[in-house]
Amino acid sequence: MGELKRIIYNCQQATFLIDKRMEGKITFRERIELRIHLIQCDVCKLYIKQSEKINEMIKSLLKTPTGLEILLDDTFKDELQVKIDTQLNKN
Repeated sequence: MGELKRIIYNCQQATFLIDKRMEGKITFRERIELRIHLIQCDVCKLYIKQSEKINEMIKSLLKTPTGLEILLDDTFKDELQVKIDTQLNKN
């Protein structure tokens, strides 16, 4: 029963899985855990809607008037990932 409680009450893990799913990299087990959590968590359901909207807005901002996408260079991506990891590891 402890495993089920962990799945149900862990919003931090759920938001991680939501973001991971948006990138298309979620396992079958993670998908089940997320579904179980979302059954009872309206806050995480709202997080999904907000994240999807933010992603849409960012994608539209990164498109040039000609319709070509602006791509970020690998150095910028690596530096951004380091900053994100640093912030996540503070908690």
